[in-house]
Amino acid sequence: MNKKEHKTNSLFENISINVIIPAYNEQESIGKVIRDIPEFVDEVIVANNNSSDNTHIVAEQAGATVVFEPQKGYGFACLKAMKHISDKEKKPDIIVFLDGDYSDYPEELTKLVKPIINDDYDFIIGARTKNLREKGSMTFPQIFGNWLATFLMKIIYKAKFSDLGPFRAIKYEKLLALQMQDKTYGWTVEMQLKALSHKLKYKEIPVNYRNRIGESKVSGTIKGAVMAGIKILTWVFKYAVIKK
Repeated sequence: MNKKEHKTNSLFENISINVIIPAYNEQESIGKVIRDIPEFVDEVIVANNNSSDNTHIVAEQAGATVVFEPQKGYGFACLKAMKHISDKEKKPDIIVFLDGDYSDYPEELTKLVKPIINDDYDFIIGARTKNLREKGSMTFPQIFGNWLATFLMKIIYKAKFSDLGPFRAIKYEKLLALQMQDKTYGWTVEMQLKALSHKLKYKEIPVNYRNRIGESKVSGTIKGAVMAGIKILTWVFKYAVIKK
């Protein structure tokens, strides 16, 4: 994001941060998301995931770099944005993942990156705790799926996760070491499982969460919720087998 060339806070003076936003038909919300991202972020990369609307135009007008990924899938979009970053001469120190539907509060990015900068954490999850969620912002399948996945990770891996929240920050070098593969619904849980297996220093930070703009492409449909649930559980049990 070229317009964010100067640092507004001394804490971030020597830290380079890139934000990745996978986006599919988010023309009504993407501009709001980008404009609320703190000024110290060096570049915002919107991975336009085969949108049929003007997502890419709105994103560019708001100051983001737009990359295009024709194959639909959250993971496909994230991997395309990571490819863009890998091609740059100057690599970032921290990557932040953020949804394009305005359900997260982009200004809370500061809360996620501070533990990485100040306390040398590798990986931070923005946890959508019940007391900070707007009513109706998460569907029952989402709530149950999050509970089941994190419960299984606690039992099998002794993990301390309570959420699979998409708003997350990770050191760039640690992200590369995870060698992310999932192309669709399993991206978030894959990252968390691999963070455990790589023994990353991690923690959760409670974040606010509101009703998204527009309909969810995953939890907003029965098919999407079922497919996401299957993929998440597949990753959890796949890693249980590998661990043995």
